[in-house]
Amino acid sequence: MKSEIAEAFSQIVKEKNIDKEQLSEILQSIVIGMIKKKYGAADNFDIYVNMEKGEIEIHQNKKIVEHVTDPNHEIDLETARKTEPDLEVGDDFLEILSPEAFGRRLIVSAKQNLNQRIRDEEKRAIFDEFQNRVGEIVMGDIRQLNRGDVYMNIDRTEVVLPRKEQIESEKYRRGENLRAIIKEVRQTTRGPEVVVSRSDPQFLVRLFELEVPEIYDGIIEIKAVARQPGERSKIAVTSSDKRIDPVGACVGMKGIRIQAVSKELNNEKIDVIPWNAEPEIFISRALSPAKPVRVLVDEANKRAIAVAPDDQVSLAIGRGGQNRRLTGKLTGFEVEILKESEYRKMVEEQRGSEVALELVEGLSETMISKLHAAGFKTVQDLLDQGEDGLMQIKGIGEKTAKRIWTLIQERETGAADKKADAADEEEQEEAQEDDLEADETAAADEAPGQPADEGGDAADAPAPQPAEAPEVLATNTRPEENQN
Repeated sequence: MKSEIAEAFSQIVKEKNIDKEQLSEILQSIVIGMIKKKYGAADNFDIYVNMEKGEIEIHQNKKIVEHVTDPNHEIDLETARKTEPDLEVGDDFLEILSPEAFGRRLIVSAKQNLNQRIRDEEKRAIFDEFQNRVGEIVMGDIRQLNRGDVYMNIDRTEVVLPRKEQIESEKYRRGENLRAIIKEVRQTTRGPEVVVSRSDPQFLVRLFELEVPEIYDGIIEIKAVARQPGERSKIAVTSSDKRIDPVGACVGMKGIRIQAVSKELNNEKIDVIPWNAEPEIFISRALSPAKPVRVLVDEANKRAIAVAPDDQVSLAIGRGGQNRRLTGKLTGFEVEILKESEYRKMVEEQRGSEVALELVEGLSETMISKLHAAGFKTVQDLLDQGEDGLMQIKGIGEKTAKRIWTLIQERETGAADKKADAADEEEQEEAQEDDLEADETAAADEAPGQPADEGGDAADAPAPQPAEAPEVLATNTRPEENQN
């Protein structure tokens, strides 16, 4: 019987992932609970558990008295001498109790309590084990597919791969082996739930650590990762050793390293980007395969504008905005793509307002030198300052400030008028061309046809109308008179 109990203990330790000391403590606490239920207290009891022999001994300490008033703590002399004849009143007596003495009900209750305690301990051990393994790549076999979730068996523990942590383009089948990263361990009413992922960016990082020894050794550092699982990823790397090319090391000879990672991710395309501390350079590289001509960065608001050649705008944006979106995740900036032609137009318009003060008619050299000393270089600077601001400039009085402001306003008004006149002239020229085309078409429709027989009577042919041509010509060449 004892050998069977010892074997049962060993089996529990092996299967439930519980060490012997923990199991011994559980057994002791259960026996103490039985004692308290039967005797009300356990202060004079000692429990000894021998895991190797499968023995559980319960010792009750009593005092030998002539007349027993407390059976739980005292024993009469006659009863005590049946066990040890040499005992006297006042001596301590050690009574060994058998587990069977507690009765069938307490034993069944203790057995149920033991099973529950073992299950709780097993759950705690699973939680602690996998909590320490978060971020580790594991491999398991698929046991069940249920409502889009995949349940795998890893180290005799069931883990779940939820739908949102899967690669959308992948199809899973029961029985096949699958690699994933342990993302989190959470407590539920049914016990600890281990969640694994194949879509998490850290899964890509761990795969590169397995394939690229330089990353595992810390020579190459992965600075940032952006993923659209199953389609495309961007990874920024840098090297602490100038002799090692971080991009080349990640790609490997003939692309063997990056191909291994891509194959594990269902042929996901991976762009390896050399990291740079300068946002302009980093964003420009991250937009690969597009090559922007310029990147404008607003670091305070984490925004950037990438100016791309007109024929590369769609490449920079990517299908469904994928390339721009991944670039934003990788760099931490909200990236906007702008056509080069639109950017040039904006620059030209801006330059129009950034006219040097020397080009403003009426401004004396004294005025210009005082404005320069105050930090004003262009017309736009003065417009931003305003008339009241000019009066605050040292060395410029109220009359001088009003004179300068009048000259600036006249200059701006004149420039605006010239721009409007140019637009009117352009519009009139376009209108004249349209009228000329319309008149030529009408004249062609009204022109007389050729006679059917060259030898026919000329009087039979319709008479030409030469008076209409001069009117059309006059209408096209002098629109002002025609409108008046």
